[in-house]
Amino acid sequence: MKTEDRLNISGAESHRGSLEAAMMRERNPVKRFFKMLGPGLITGASDDDPSGIGTYAVAGASLGFSTLWTALFSLPLMIAVLLTCARIGMVSGVGLTAVLRRHYSRNLLYLTVGGLVVANTINVGADIGAIAAAINLLIPVPVAALIVPIALIILAVQIWGSYRLIARTFKWLTVALLAYIGAALYAKPDVVAVLKATFIPRLSFDPNFLAMLVAILGTTISPYLFFWQASQEVEEEIGFGRVTQAQRRGATDAEMKYARWDVYIGGFLSNLVMYFIILATAATLFKAGHTNIQSAADAAEALRPLAGRGAEILLAVGLIGTGFLAVPILTGSSAYAVTEAFKGRYGLSEKFRDAKLFYGVIIASTLVGLLINFVGINPIRALFMAAVINGFLAPPLLMVIMLIANNRKVMKDRVNGRWTNIFGWSTTLVMFVAAVALVLTWN
Repeated sequence: MKTEDRLNISGAESHRGSLEAAMMRERNPVKRFFKMLGPGLITGASDDDPSGIGTYAVAGASLGFSTLWTALFSLPLMIAVLLTCARIGMVSGVGLTAVLRRHYSRNLLYLTVGGLVVANTINVGADIGAIAAAINLLIPVPVAALIVPIALIILAVQIWGSYRLIARTFKWLTVALLAYIGAALYAKPDVVAVLKATFIPRLSFDPNFLAMLVAILGTTISPYLFFWQASQEVEEEIGFGRVTQAQRRGATDAEMKYARWDVYIGGFLSNLVMYFIILATAATLFKAGHTNIQSAADAAEALRPLAGRGAEILLAVGLIGTGFLAVPILTGSSAYAVTEAFKGRYGLSEKFRDAKLFYGVIIASTLVGLLINFVGINPIRALFMAAVINGFLAPPLLMVIMLIANNRKVMKDRVNGRWTNIFGWSTTLVMFVAAVALVLTWN
């Protein structure tokens, strides 16, 4: 057999189990579009979890339209970071923690993983409580009675569901995000004021404003998204039959193109929903003087007399859907990080008996999050502090991610391009500046 023929066969074999091959086989353009959507869409959608919703609702209720511009500002930054993380996972064939362990300081690794697990677990507890509170708005069942069943349902899906089932479920749950756009339309905002606040940024050195800005950036460009995005790119390839790192290492031009569009769409949807949550609460709660809400569910309930029962229902449905999407991603990203740090077997495609540490972290994180709801911690305060923790954790982690993405020993010829580097380093700088400004002005 000729060398050229062997190379052609080898190339065909390497792409047989891949998204590229699946796209080539699919003739229906609509199905091709939805087949392309995966980790990027799910990661972007999970960013609008009850933690994010609570932060954005507080921003709208307490500061009005003045933070609308942050949705446009954070969009290219978020996309650049998620693209970088996706590229690292696709090219290296392993998750972000495994790359950190092999190429950087162990102290940095353990500090990062520890901070991530703490912030994620706080988020998990608040998100489970938010799901229960949202269900309570629709069905008169006590919130406390819903906490345990919600946690058990989420655990059951993660432990006994296949990766493909989980991925498909996550894709459908992203539809819940559209509810927030509907809720904003019910609010009937002042169009001129909205446009002005959207395109003319307002900055203030007031500690409350800076704290909110750091919280918004921390929950929008959150560290758990970095780990989840990279790990899910690996899971996608495992799902296509690339079970070893050697089989997963590297990415074709077509695979990179599909990943870019996946991240573009997920990032756009995430920031669009963020924008409309701030818009809805600013146009209703802030305008009516309801500036001191205690949870995202409180925001939904407060919308009823101001924008009608329809707005309340839409916000509640969105909370339920995004909560069920986000909790498994929060516990899963912690599990990926811990297991990779200690060289254990990991992945939602693994059986429980083969990945005990991975699923053990998921179970422990969910149970601790569950208990947070019974110890009297203010949920909106917990959400806000988790977002601020993320705001401080993200800058050094982003710096390391950008160094990895430009390290040819790791990335070969897939190092970051010019524009990804510009926006990626800009994101790192912005997160550093916001965190430092908060420290200098916080009394």
